[in-house]
Amino acid sequence: MFPKNAWYVACTPDEIDGKPLGRTICGEAIVLYRGPDNAVAALEDFCPHRGAPLSLGKVCDGKLVGGYHGLEMGCYGKPVAMLGQRVRGFPQIRTYPAVERYGFIWVWPGDAAKADPATIHHLEWAEHPHWAYGGGLYHIRCDYRLMIDNLMDLTHETYVHSTSIGQKEIDEAAPATKTEGDEVITSRFMNNIIAPPFWQMALRGNGLPDDQPVDRWQICHFTPPSHVMIEVGVALAGRGGHEAPPEAKASSIVVDFITPETETSIWYFWGMARDFKPDDAELTASIREGQGKIFGEDLQMLERQQANLLAHPERQLLKLNIDAGGVQSRRVLERWLAQEQVS
Repeated sequence: MFPKNAWYVACTPDEIDGKPLGRTICGEAIVLYRGPDNAVAALEDFCPHRGAPLSLGKVCDGKLVGGYHGLEMGCYGKPVAMLGQRVRGFPQIRTYPAVERYGFIWVWPGDAAKADPATIHHLEWAEHPHWAYGGGLYHIRCDYRLMIDNLMDLTHETYVHSTSIGQKEIDEAAPATKTEGDEVITSRFMNNIIAPPFWQMALRGNGLPDDQPVDRWQICHFTPPSHVMIEVGVALAGRGGHEAPPEAKASSIVVDFITPETETSIWYFWGMARDFKPDDAELTASIREGQGKIFGEDLQMLERQQANLLAHPERQLLKLNIDAGGVQSRRVLERWLAQEQVS
């Protein structure tokens, strides 16, 4: 269903600030915390003593202390101490490769011997001082591939997000899809239109008029296992569109990390990175609030869609040209899954 030999976003650093976090990723129950020297550790969320979740414990001096009987666990999955008991002969529990990078905690739920931090998805904007980022997290009860479909076909914006980023011109502009290796790219360009409400706010945030015609673009990039980065923006009409100079546009990257929890639920890390007014905290908060409402509208649609599919497994879904991005992304995933099964 989902590749396990891959890096997934497990959480954000604040979620393990002084406490352990239990999170199921690709069907694996994992506890994440900060061990010695503040390094991130990820263990099987299973106490080897009585099977209680280790995530219900606490962190003391870099050791994970179980919340049931106080068993102390080392970051390599080996019990190290328990008051009045001998526990060093207890079996070691499973550990998972974990890395803190780009403002996220990444975990590898598959074969640990194949985990290479160098293959973590590169986020150039996360290392550049001219960019600002704000985001959040949703738990959604749907197949992770439905979320990928949603993000690779933005036609739904006209209907699901009619009061924020949707507009009829999206339907009128045909998307183009191409595949480059394991990356799938779907692009849509709309010229000489009026910006929808969200982008009017972004234009004002960058000191630009919000009532003049603009050229708008949406360029969706899928990369496995489940990441979608979307170049979005508007530029004053006739100034070059996507290639317009910074002073004539408001542009961003919609950041989407889709981490499967189970076959029908996901952890959805969403956000927006922008390269204008990066020090404006009020603007960051305003964009985060607006984007959070937009993705909240997707949540109900996706969960109801998943419920329908589970109720009618015999029905085949129909495909149109607007579905090309999602279809090609699924083909990449099928190739990854096939390779994982034979390796």
